[in-house]
Amino acid sequence: MPSQMETKVKKVVQQLLTGAEAMQQSSEETVHLQPDKSAIITIIEQLQTVLFPDYFIKKKVSHYATEYYIGSVLDEIYTSLTRQITLALLQGDEYRHADKATRKAKAEAITGQFIETLPRIQSYLAMDVEATFVGDPAAFNTDEIIFSYPGLYAIMVNRLAHELHLLKVPLIPRIMTEHAHSLTGIDIHPGATIGKHFFIDHGTGIVIGETTEIGEWVKIYQGVTLGGLSTRAGQGLRNHKRHPTIEDRVTIYSGASILGGETRIGEGSIIGGNAFVTRSVPPHTRVSIRDPDLEFHRDKTDTMDDNDQSKYWNPAQTDET
Repeated sequence: MPSQMETKVKKVVQQLLTGAEAMQQSSEETVHLQPDKSAIITIIEQLQTVLFPDYFIKKKVSHYATEYYIGSVLDEIYTSLTRQITLALLQGDEYRHADKATRKAKAEAITGQFIETLPRIQSYLAMDVEATFVGDPAAFNTDEIIFSYPGLYAIMVNRLAHELHLLKVPLIPRIMTEHAHSLTGIDIHPGATIGKHFFIDHGTGIVIGETTEIGEWVKIYQGVTLGGLSTRAGQGLRNHKRHPTIEDRVTIYSGASILGGETRIGEGSIIGGNAFVTRSVPPHTRVSIRDPDLEFHRDKTDTMDDNDQSKYWNPAQTDET
């Protein structure tokens, strides 16, 4: 006779399975044929290796063997990515009911087109590294940027995912950018269009929406949102321009929000920290919020010299405490 705990567990299992069935929107034959997230993360790591071979080749390889090594990694990428795209095509309307041979042939064609874009992506990333070094006085050298800057990593993943997005690959581009989001705190939709010499400084909390367009030599700081004005219409907004356009040589400081598909920030403009912008800004314009009124309360018992930085005021403290 089953114990009380076994009965409870069996009941919970049935409830969980019923709930899972209610959530599942795919057909019965595709429910277990999703792309493998861990395989896609491995592909990202392999792509990083071929884009920056002097930095991320894990094996000790002689200069003469580097070409062979990169070729072998690309071959692995081709095989693995083709397999994942073959599965991902089941999520799209066009190939949902196609047989596996048809989907595989399409996946092979897409993967071939994607691999051909890698030299261009590499050249764009070199420009992003340059923009980062030029724009960040704290950067010791470009090696430091390539090895450690989360902004560059998020940009790299987005540039790769964006190409797959343009090739109409379902699901995989979003898996890639959400992986980068989980590592860096930077959320860039693979549909966003980003120009050359892009620099993300610090990066945590940045959100760049699907239909955002960003020009060249743009610099943005942590906490910036390039978003939509409203999502009340939900799926009714799909395929509409919902996010802003940022022209060349714009700087957007921390905490600023720029919202709306009709909002355009003109070339050479500067958007100050915490600004909330919902209308277009002409070229070469500075936008800032007025300085808030600051109040300073000095502890009456404090004998600290005004120039003494060894003691700090507690903002929670008032004259009455």
